[in-house]
Amino acid sequence: MVVFAMGLMLNSCETTNLELRDNPNALTSADPNLLLNQIQFNYNNIMTNYNNLSSNITRITYMFGRDYFNNFQGPTLNGVWTNTYVGLGTSLQELERIDAESTIDYSFHIGVTKAMYAHSLFQLVDYMGEAAFSQANNAAEFPAPTLDSGQDVYAAAFNLLTEAEALLASNPSAQGATDFFYAGDASQWVKMINSVRLKAYVTTSNSAGFNSVIAGGNFISDTADDLQFQYGTRQLQPDTRHPDYIADYTPAGANIYQSNWLMEYMLDNNDPRIRYYFYRQEDATPGADAPANEETLVCSLVVPPQHYLDGGFTYCSVPNGYWGRSHGNDEGTPPDNFRRAAVGVYPSGGRFDDNSFDVVGLGLGGGGAGIEPIILASYVDFWRADMATSDADKSTFLRAAIEKSIAKVQSFGALDGPSDKSFEPSAADVTTYVDDVIAAYDAATGDAKENIFAEQYWVALYGGAAEAFNFYRKTGFPNTLLPNWEPNPGPFPRTFLYPQNEVITNPNLTQKATLTDQVFWDTNPASPAFPPAN
Repeated sequence: MVVFAMGLMLNSCETTNLELRDNPNALTSADPNLLLNQIQFNYNNIMTNYNNLSSNITRITYMFGRDYFNNFQGPTLNGVWTNTYVGLGTSLQELERIDAESTIDYSFHIGVTKAMYAHSLFQLVDYMGEAAFSQANNAAEFPAPTLDSGQDVYAAAFNLLTEAEALLASNPSAQGATDFFYAGDASQWVKMINSVRLKAYVTTSNSAGFNSVIAGGNFISDTADDLQFQYGTRQLQPDTRHPDYIADYTPAGANIYQSNWLMEYMLDNNDPRIRYYFYRQEDATPGADAPANEETLVCSLVVPPQHYLDGGFTYCSVPNGYWGRSHGNDEGTPPDNFRRAAVGVYPSGGRFDDNSFDVVGLGLGGGGAGIEPIILASYVDFWRADMATSDADKSTFLRAAIEKSIAKVQSFGALDGPSDKSFEPSAADVTTYVDDVIAAYDAATGDAKENIFAEQYWVALYGGAAEAFNFYRKTGFPNTLLPNWEPNPGPFPRTFLYPQNEVITNPNLTQKATLTDQVFWDTNPASPAFPPAN
């Protein structure tokens, strides 16, 4: 009887466990709505990575490390590569398969995914110079896909946008799916599609294409149209807070250093957004308006190097408690977590700076309910100013861009309910600031005019700076940026290395030797002569 029972058990195991032929982790039986959720998360992760990488290298946020090549090794683009091809490309194929086999119309899911995939492909070319497309996501025929030229991938991305627009034009139903960006409104996604086209046209200086989209009038032109990812306040299972809030609002204090260049520029110009961007934990900074302190800010005791002295740049300390770091500073981390300036209420959902000079911590301010800016109406106005052919039009769009940026930023003050709102700039303060910027811009010529425009663009891009890297390589402005701490940091990156994970597994891919390869639309002089602020 024992032998008989054991035989039954073995037979049971063979039929119920050992004969499984379907991978339970595969997408073959995926719920399209849940799949669309994951696609949107992947897209937001892609754009967050580009925002962070671009802002670091263009001084909008702080970059650690003096040598560019050492800073940006092969793993730099691993995440965006995987999320683009697996998180978006493979998932798109699965949605199309489900749609073909179903009586339910999943045009919304497919159209939205194609729009996000196209945007991600544009960015991959912009940051890497080339990308895979013709052989991508076809492991059966091309287990080791080769890279296509940047021009070819751009053309493929434009085709994807056309296909996406056709799918969304009839306002298809979201079929109960959660749309984290536009709440299932297909018409808003069409505006996103046209705005991605604008982004590509301004990057490649295609005036005809740009003006054609503008003439159609169906793009992100109002703050209500903004493409952004909304974060929440939940701390666990899952943590839905803004990543920068998670890093800075901890029981152990802040962990991010803010950019000395950006804080000093905004402080010197009395920018009405500064109290929303940064929360100061101290009212003074060692080496500026407080005694130098070797323990908390080592560089406050250091004589600036000659290339900083020659340019008159602030090497270490911005006054008034705007305690950050300069580009390339590679010092160790001192006990300053409750002293350095932290991220503020915009866009991270932190604290509004009301001169309380308190500390950061869990749940304070907006609790992390910030946003990841991707394409905002203010950005589009900067693009329109950039592409305008007359000084008058450039000035008009620059004014609109600044006004929209300030209004959006100020709306975040409400997230920090207990803060003292008497420190918020008044309507008169904002008007004076904008009028002064525009007056200076209108009166300026040559590089001075270009710098005012680019500096204002940089301020508005804080939190969502993916396009700063493109603009900087295209124009070389602003040339007022802080240099690297290192007098010879190596050539400024014009594109980044191929993703190391792909290089290791793909025999058709050979890693680049430098960061100086230029993307097809970058026709400026080679690094290190360009950009000049390097």
